[in-house]
Amino acid sequence: MADTRDLLVEIGTEELPPTALDRLSLAFMQGIEQGLKQEELAFAETKRYASPRRLAVLVTGLATSQEDRIIERKGPALKAAFDDAGNPSKAAEGFARSCGVTVEQLEHQETPKGTWLVFKQKQSGKQSTELIPAIINKSLSTLPIPKRMRWGSRSEEFVRPVHWALLLFGDEIIPAEILGQTAGRTTRGHRFHRPETIEINAPADYLGQLREQGMVYADMEQRKQLIHQQVTETAMAQGAQAVIDEDLLNEVSALNEWPVPVMGSFDESFLEVPAEALIQAMQGHQKYFPVVAEDGTLRPNFITISNIESQDINQVRSGNERVISPRFKDAAFFWEQDLKHPLESHQERLKSVVFQDKLGSLYDKSQRVAKLAAAIAEQSGSDPALAQRAAELCKCDLMTNMVNEFPKLQGIMGSYYASRSGEDAEVATAMHEVYLPRHAGDTLPASSCGQAIAVADRLDTIVGIFAIGQKPTGVKDPFGLRRAALGVLRIIIETPLNLDLEAMLQLAATGLSDRVDADATVSDVFDYMMDRLKAYYTDRGITADVIDAVLACRPTRPADFDLRVKAVTEFRKLPEAESLSAANKRIRNILRKSKEEYPEQPDARIFEEDAERQLHSKVAELTPVVEPLFAAGNYTQALKLLAALREAVDGFFDQVMVNCEDAEQRRNRLALLNSLGAMFLSAADLSRLQ
Repeated sequence: MADTRDLLVEIGTEELPPTALDRLSLAFMQGIEQGLKQEELAFAETKRYASPRRLAVLVTGLATSQEDRIIERKGPALKAAFDDAGNPSKAAEGFARSCGVTVEQLEHQETPKGTWLVFKQKQSGKQSTELIPAIINKSLSTLPIPKRMRWGSRSEEFVRPVHWALLLFGDEIIPAEILGQTAGRTTRGHRFHRPETIEINAPADYLGQLREQGMVYADMEQRKQLIHQQVTETAMAQGAQAVIDEDLLNEVSALNEWPVPVMGSFDESFLEVPAEALIQAMQGHQKYFPVVAEDGTLRPNFITISNIESQDINQVRSGNERVISPRFKDAAFFWEQDLKHPLESHQERLKSVVFQDKLGSLYDKSQRVAKLAAAIAEQSGSDPALAQRAAELCKCDLMTNMVNEFPKLQGIMGSYYASRSGEDAEVATAMHEVYLPRHAGDTLPASSCGQAIAVADRLDTIVGIFAIGQKPTGVKDPFGLRRAALGVLRIIIETPLNLDLEAMLQLAATGLSDRVDADATVSDVFDYMMDRLKAYYTDRGITADVIDAVLACRPTRPADFDLRVKAVTEFRKLPEAESLSAANKRIRNILRKSKEEYPEQPDARIFEEDAERQLHSKVAELTPVVEPLFAAGNYTQALKLLAALREAVDGFFDQVMVNCEDAEQRRNRLALLNSLGAMFLSAADLSRLQ
């Protein structure tokens, strides 16, 4: 068994970009893993560590050398290597010379295509210490760094200046130059508490030594969990709860090496400003965690994470309280100024803001969306007038001071301003809901008005962008059309709304007619959106063949599509499913290959075989029962009833020759199969089930 050791590499830098730290750390580890695999160096596992001033990777159980290898070169075929007298040919002699041996030293290799001369040589594996420096430097050179920098008079480039490099293999240093630094066994502790160097005894001691001697938690995931616990417990100690945003938690974890929680407070008068604005100021500007009461109302407190253990924690607290106050004063000023104008007053200004050159201004878009939302509201049984009004106002808050300062508050502030302007409560609610869902897994609009404009706004964008020839490619989707399409589908399916998507797309295209000719794109947009359902249902455990079976019927109502998918999923669990699926495949193939016309319905008087009479009788018996079920969208029950056809269908294919010589009989049997297949096609093309 090969000898193994642990490998530790650490790059010490100036403070790294916090939002990029996790990505850089992962890429560094993956680059080393890839390099080790390419050099065929076996290892047990890798772990990555990162803090504001370091990137490190630990490789456990790394082989001390490559395995010895047998190098094999194939020469000429045996029949071409020797003449009839057994003398080596020039080809054989030339091959032997190129290998540095005589012809007699070459081996023979039997293959299905004959016997060949081969040269085999044992090649000793290289030592890991020879290969590791190049692997590390290659990984560093390929990190996803948009813009590298040089420092001082050095020629090396990295995301930040590099101050030290550590490279241990077992308890030994690997001699190497990494980003201009000579590798050693020393690291550095906390910049303020323990700035002196620390000698690492062995890779396995790295985490513990840094924590105990250097006051550094080098494991970012451990640091993240610690901060989450600290923030939660600090809030609970005050009988409150902390608002912990995942992105903020990641960023704060990347900003600290020795996290210390500090609870601060602010003037209660600021609570007159909408809580969302104060939370944005705390999270976005100051990286604070807001604090709420048990009922969810914002409290005049925040929690910040300090990177030092201060001897006077009150100084840290008061400093943070001082810097948040101006931020809140700005938010209060924006709130007061915005309230001086009704939300509707911003409509005129929307005319000066371009949505897209060929599609007009935000005002133009809001007017299109208003008409489309009214039509959607009417179709879904809600109030068209309210939907139209909400859509006309839904972009107005983009012109307010508050949204200009905090763009993430679009919609949220619109809801506040609509309420203060005396708009209907449902209109105010829809201001916020037009942007839902913002991301995968987000909540959906709850009000009918919000659902109408959320769908209308997205459909106008998707159809418009397709019409100007900027539909998404495999790597580019600048207008977020994939997300918009999935948002529409989720709203329609999960609400659900009985909307005909193709008809709504046509209305959207008509609304754009004064700008672009969008009619020709409706079919493409419909197919694009329905194609998004593959990912939607796959994420929910639905198999690809079920999705394809329903897509083949091209239902235009996504809510109806959902019912079909669920019905087919249930159908395939039945014992009759496999046989009927195979029968449907056979029916599709027979009808596709047939070149002659056949009547719409078979004539029972022409049947000769008992099996075809029985199948026809069973179809005639079930048709009036399942047709109302299909019409009502009760596909699950209809398919369960059709499962009773299995015995008759199997009997038909066992005993009846469809393509018989008698033309009248042949056409009649084709008509019977067509009527049978059509019944199943009312739900899905079961021939596509695997």
